[in-house]
Amino acid sequence: MRTSSDIDRIIQHACDSGAVPGAVVMAATGDEIIHQSAFGKRSLDNGTPMTTDSVFWIASMTKAITATAAMQLVEQGKLSLDDPIGAVLPDLGSIQVLEGFDNDGAPQLRPARRPITLRQLLTHTAGFCYDMMNADMGRYLQKTGIPVFRTGLNAAMQIPIMTDPGTRWEYGTNIDFVGKAVEAASGQALDAYFREHILDPLGMSDTAFRIGPSQRERLVRVHRRSPDGTLTPIDFEIKQDPEFFAGGGGLYGTVPDYIKFTQMILNKGVGRGHRLLKPETVALMSENHIGDLHVTPMRSAIPAVTNDAELCPGIDKKHGLSFVINMAPTPEGRSAGSLAWAGLANTYYWIDPIRNVTGVILMQVLPFADPTCLKVFSDFERAVYAGLGERAA
Repeated sequence: MRTSSDIDRIIQHACDSGAVPGAVVMAATGDEIIHQSAFGKRSLDNGTPMTTDSVFWIASMTKAITATAAMQLVEQGKLSLDDPIGAVLPDLGSIQVLEGFDNDGAPQLRPARRPITLRQLLTHTAGFCYDMMNADMGRYLQKTGIPVFRTGLNAAMQIPIMTDPGTRWEYGTNIDFVGKAVEAASGQALDAYFREHILDPLGMSDTAFRIGPSQRERLVRVHRRSPDGTLTPIDFEIKQDPEFFAGGGGLYGTVPDYIKFTQMILNKGVGRGHRLLKPETVALMSENHIGDLHVTPMRSAIPAVTNDAELCPGIDKKHGLSFVINMAPTPEGRSAGSLAWAGLANTYYWIDPIRNVTGVILMQVLPFADPTCLKVFSDFERAVYAGLGERAA
């Protein structure tokens, strides 16, 4: 397919030019891989070539896997989308809202006006935020001494919400609490639950919260882009001995592994001969669950971690049960009603059930929403859709 060479040219040029250190890409239909390639280096400081089985921190691409676990438990009646989640997670039963700070800088809190539900956690409408995108939360953490989420400490979960549940979409730590709910409802640690009910059935042997010896040999280094555009390898790793597994962003994995997951969603809950979700559950996860609310641009409060970010800019977006849904076609070719999300170190995926195609691109660059990485992602996606046109012809 001519477009495979186009994709290779796009990714190779991005790596050879120094725009990105390295990348792995893969595209698939529900039943076959239509492209896969790897270019560049795992780390600019040692020159190890990138390979398709390279291991990346997939960060918030973890969220869809956590949501799948939660929806398995909803199917079993062990979790409810709309009952107060405080029945499962007592700490959330008396959640407070941060209204601001007094003249002395002390946080001003009040009880939430309604209980939080699992549906709200899965759609980022429960009220939780990220300090990297909300300066008030950063100020609250500094004032109270509560650790940030990336420490992996349970104390980091003792935080208020920023708005009453169900009143605003705000990207945040919501799905980390979903991970806790999965543990409480299943009686298993999150890593064990994932392994038994999702990762092993799908053959995702390189995906885990903890980096094993084999994975470490193939681990890709995170790089930081300086304001002048230069890229520098940095020492960054999710804690390997956390007090809680971060269902919102703790997984490491490979492109071949993650495409197995996105193909399962394309195939309405079936992967490698195993049914993980009912077809009606996948359909439910793919619907708008935020009503008249909108997925809004995310503004940076910590520029070293994230840029201002908006995927599919200028297009109305809603939120399903962990997926963002573009409500109109994108310039790259993605159909209206497609599902997508990303990871902090510039990892991206999309699932287009209308065109029966999914794509994954993994890079390891901070801050998030790096314009160069987004351009590489966009060019990759355009080439995939051009190839679908060729196949149809």
